[in-house]
Amino acid sequence: MGVSLVRVSKAFDESEGNLRYILNDFSLNIEDGEFICILGKSGCGKSTLLNLIAGYLKADCGNILVNGAEVDGPSAERGVVFQQHALFPWYTVSQNIEFGLKIKKKKESKEIVKKYIDLIGLQGYENKYPSSLSGGMAQRVGIARALANDPKVLLMDEPLGALDAMTRDTMRKELIKIWKATQKTIIFVTHSVPEAVYLADRVVLLKEGRIEMLENIDLPRPRDTRSSEFLRYVEMFEKGLTDNLDEAVITE
Repeated sequence: MGVSLVRVSKAFDESEGNLRYILNDFSLNIEDGEFICILGKSGCGKSTLLNLIAGYLKADCGNILVNGAEVDGPSAERGVVFQQHALFPWYTVSQNIEFGLKIKKKKESKEIVKKYIDLIGLQGYENKYPSSLSGGMAQRVGIARALANDPKVLLMDEPLGALDAMTRDTMRKELIKIWKATQKTIIFVTHSVPEAVYLADRVVLLKEGRIEMLENIDLPRPRDTRSSEFLRYVEMFEKGLTDNLDEAVITE
């Protein structure tokens, strides 16, 4: 059934008591198992949208449904991965992945942890601490920790943004592999146009809290970032982002 946002609005107080609408009458349907990228400039509402779906924020009006049920606060059915991996430094890789499972007292937690360590390719690192991991490794552990709870939806807020270009490219490929293996619905926020085109089934371009563009990316995977078709999509979204010419876009 996926995720449905129906006429959702969210405003925040600014100085002198004025309201600023971050999202305004926003509607979007996301299919079960779909990979959606949310693209836009800083302040356009990307992270607010993700936090509303996660249940960390409450909409001022409108409805947010996940698999037909209204979102009413955070839930294990919505896993969240942030730009900073947020691993517990005093826990090993295995203990970090197992954290949510232990809270839920899952009997098969060790088997689940092994499954996701195998999936993210970190065999042999089970007993390492986050301080000894590279940025890409730590982010993979963060993804595995979110997946271990078997969420319906994986919400990702610029999870590759803090990585160097080479690691980021590798992680994009890893993320597609993980998505195909788990068949989760993924909602992925990014500033990067090529990243959105590489990853997504559909790209949503937000501008001032509204959908400026909503496009299917009709390219086979794995996607060739140098192909003329890929570059046409990139050019289209960059044009959409820079129509106001008030901010540079990230094009790495």
